[in-house]
Amino acid sequence: MTDTSSAPTRRRENTRQRLLEAAAQVFAEVGLDAASVEAVCEAAGYTRGAFYSNFASKEELFLDLAADTAARQVEAVRARIAQITASGTSADVPEEALAIVREVLEAAGHDRLDVLLMGEIRNHALRNPTVAAAYQRQVDTMRAEVAQIILEIARGKDLRVRVPELAAADLFMTVWASAAEAAVMAGADQAGMRRRIGEALAVVAELVIDQRC
Repeated sequence: MTDTSSAPTRRRENTRQRLLEAAAQVFAEVGLDAASVEAVCEAAGYTRGAFYSNFASKEELFLDLAADTAARQVEAVRARIAQITASGTSADVPEEALAIVREVLEAAGHDRLDVLLMGEIRNHALRNPTVAAAYQRQVDTMRAEVAQIILEIARGKDLRVRVPELAAADLFMTVWASAAEAAVMAGADQAGMRRRIGEALAVVAELVIDQRC
């Protein structure tokens, strides 16, 4: 006998996920205020009934999307850290400390839609305390993850970090976000974004990492 008891739950979760993915594109392109429930439904291929069976409002969807985006970013960073750790000192691990930090930050997402969506979330975090609390939790978690990898790199490669690891993480993350947004505004493609972010992070690395120890 086939157990079908979980089928409705799986369908509901699939519907919710498709709505979140569609909302990410719509919100990134036009912003929360200009986006409509109808636009999200059309992008996902669902009716308004499907939307309201999963979310009470557009604002609730936005908050869920912000939390989902944060969870995916943190998971991507943790997975990349685990991959680097598991690789040990093998040939596929970047030799330069900057390259490792850059890879960890890039794991959080750096294409145009990622940058636009995170900008929209930050903008609403400035005005909405609920969004601000969710966004700050994301930032704090990412900051701790990046600080930890900086600490591990410094110890493993006998480098000196000129500022506390958390301060270094703040600098890398701030410059990464600024460079990514500048690249989007300049109309850069993904390769151009990667290059621009890398150049900006190289400047930070020169300031905070002493590679002459």
